[in-house]
Amino acid sequence: MKKGLGIGIALMLAVVSASGCSRADSEPNSQPIATEKTEVILSAAASLAAPLERIKADLEREQPDLRLTVNLGASGSLQKQIEQGAPADLFWSAASKQMDELGQKGLLLADTRVDAAGNELVLIAPKDRVAMLKDVGSFADLTQASVRKIGIGSPETVPVGTYGQQVLQKTKVWDALQSKLVYGKDVKQVLTYVERGDVDAGIVYRSDAHGSDHVQVLAQAEADSHQPITYPIAVLKSSAHPDSAKRVLAYIRSDHAQDILVQNGFAKGVK
Repeated sequence: MKKGLGIGIALMLAVVSASGCSRADSEPNSQPIATEKTEVILSAAASLAAPLERIKADLEREQPDLRLTVNLGASGSLQKQIEQGAPADLFWSAASKQMDELGQKGLLLADTRVDAAGNELVLIAPKDRVAMLKDVGSFADLTQASVRKIGIGSPETVPVGTYGQQVLQKTKVWDALQSKLVYGKDVKQVLTYVERGDVDAGIVYRSDAHGSDHVQVLAQAEADSHQPITYPIAVLKSSAHPDSAKRVLAYIRSDHAQDILVQNGFAKGVK
């Protein structure tokens, strides 16, 4: 009798123990520990916003140990931030000038610089104002009375403004247009000016016009009217995670990322 009672108690304890373990395993606090992610900070030209949104999502899905933080702005402003010690692992500029200057100051990691994209310069207008600008078919036509205000990036800090100034100087209308120019802090602001109708025309990249349903291209700048539009990228010497930054750079150069750039109106970079 005592022997049977002992066996029964032992079985009851075993059941209670198993039940307790089962409840513990199902508790919310018993989640598996997530893999720690390495944050890579990319300071990039504002014109790269659209393709970078997709590139970032695909990169983080394919390489879950990385988290890409994108800091967008005018290339000249980003250059100054980097020179002043702002945290960044990579710099992706919309022109060679800013990258050249960082290189001259020894701020780039050796042998990591490459041209990762290209672009074209175009003259755009609000779609609902195109009929009023039928006499504008080139950059030289911006002197016409129908064009009262022209959006352009600030040439000192915004590469698209520098390229725009070169085109207007090449066509010998830069001086004549001074009273019409409305300067933007980056190319996205210039595009917004045109979309809202704040200006009659604007000078932006083809990729920006490609991504907007509210503007129409009036003219494309001749290739020899401005410096080549290239988007160099490099790992910064101050990077806290240079190996991870090199992985991001390699991904941006991959066929997949380059196809995303083309889908957004850019040209492929140098392989």
